[in-house]
Amino acid sequence: MSRSSNTLLNKNLQKSPTGIQGFDEITCGGLPTGRPTLICGGAGCGKTLFGMEFLVRGATQFNEPGVFVSFEETNEELTQNVASLGFDLDQLIRQKKIALDHVHIERSEIEETGEYDLEGLFIRLGYAIDSIGAKRVVLDTIESLFAGLPNQLILRAELRRLFRWLKVKGVTAIITGERGEATLTRQGLEEYVSDCVIMLDHRVTEQTSTRRLRVVKYRGSIHGTNEYPFLIDENGFSILPVTSLGLKHSISNERISSGIIALDKMLEGKGYYRGSTILISGTAGVGKTSISAHFAEAACKRGERVLYFCFEESPNQLMRNMLSIGIDLKPWVEKGLLQFQATRPTFYGLEMHLSATHKAVNGFKPHIVIMDPINTFIIGEKEIEVKIMLMRIVDYLKSNQITALFTSLTSGENSFEQTDVGISSLIDTWLLLRDIELSGERNRGMYVLKSRGMAHSNQIREFILTDHGVELQEVYIGANGVLTGSARIAQEANESAEMLTRKQDIERIKRDIDRKRKSLEAQIIALQTNFESEESEAIKMIETEQDSIKRLEQDKIEMAESRKADDDSPAI
Repeated sequence: MSRSSNTLLNKNLQKSPTGIQGFDEITCGGLPTGRPTLICGGAGCGKTLFGMEFLVRGATQFNEPGVFVSFEETNEELTQNVASLGFDLDQLIRQKKIALDHVHIERSEIEETGEYDLEGLFIRLGYAIDSIGAKRVVLDTIESLFAGLPNQLILRAELRRLFRWLKVKGVTAIITGERGEATLTRQGLEEYVSDCVIMLDHRVTEQTSTRRLRVVKYRGSIHGTNEYPFLIDENGFSILPVTSLGLKHSISNERISSGIIALDKMLEGKGYYRGSTILISGTAGVGKTSISAHFAEAACKRGERVLYFCFEESPNQLMRNMLSIGIDLKPWVEKGLLQFQATRPTFYGLEMHLSATHKAVNGFKPHIVIMDPINTFIIGEKEIEVKIMLMRIVDYLKSNQITALFTSLTSGENSFEQTDVGISSLIDTWLLLRDIELSGERNRGMYVLKSRGMAHSNQIREFILTDHGVELQEVYIGANGVLTGSARIAQEANESAEMLTRKQDIERIKRDIDRKRKSLEAQIIALQTNFESEESEAIKMIETEQDSIKRLEQDKIEMAESRKADDDSPAI
């Protein structure tokens, strides 16, 4: 839902932002101003820290002083406990932005002589509020306040009166309470008289703990109703505000290099789309991390920030191993362009890993995120949970135009063209690495299984790890299939020898033809010479015969003329 829609729906309900990361987004603005909010949950779920951060953020970020009334921890204990979150309560107290008040209640020291009421608390709390002009109040925890009350009717009446009194004072209040057996709280009434109820949960599943938050109700306001994982660390609360961001993220037509020139050529010569999701899958030892390191190095050379999540190797081990193929990642770490996050998958629950990932991304603002490998999250029967977690991560990264590269180990008994975590449908570009065993050798091959939105090579390329990085070579197709390694070298040698033999045959044929041509040309010349000689003789003979013929004809003419002369002579 858009922010404008949220504003329209909540325009009649004023809210006080908590400043707690992610929480204000869930509640569309924060806690209801001037109304009480109940924070309930079991021991160790973070109720006290939530209330304290609400006060500290209000005092430091929103100029709203606050009063913290504790019925269990002393002021000194509270100050020491929250110092680990970076909160300096002593300074805030000196600045009159925070007031602490410890109310000690011991059941053995209480003697009930009349009807029990909270009038003394109202006076004490009112004085604390007025002394610093407080706008926020936290009461921690309400069970201690009523520990000495056996009468349930009086207890319920005083609870209602306490909540009404806080509303009259106009303070935005948080009351913490322990979770009951069949109700949200032990008394079962606070959840009904509170305008907002938030439940914190700290659960352990398969020896892995997870903290989650849920807004049970929020009068007069829309709010997120799912369970949201949250972290408590040196920066306080960090709540993951979404379970799925949907499919409305923007896209980019920009292309970025994989760091391997030959691989870029297989992807239209341009590489991956920025903001896309890449998966590199394959069996153990085929080079998935090596391709990831190439991608990280190429991004750092472009001046982009890379967040690298390691789930199997320590950063130092990974950097040392990459030196063997000529990739030195340490300078980029020192320049602040490359940051490693190394944790075991069993260190958190899935939701906590999701929350930790969001927090790391929000803090570092990377252009590239690498998770190596993702299948280590599968412990027991958790395929569906892992897929949901990765789907949320993919949606989150895409919504921020962050390019993601995942590696996944494919077990030998499974089909190569599927992943153990089943997220192939979420992937834009899928590179498959596989072993090619031939003639007693184990070699590597790579091909592009799919790449959405671009033309890509359909050929298998031999994948070689060298001391200067990854090389992709053309594979040879033999009678028994793809040839790699020594079989490819032998095939190359055979083809070279065959090629040389054919070239020699061609040269021999050329020489024979040239020799025959020259012999023929010599014969032609000889015949032509003989012909010319015979022609010359023939011409001479023809000329002689023609002269003879002319002479005979001339003789006949002369003889004829001679006879005519005799006829014309006179008679005697």
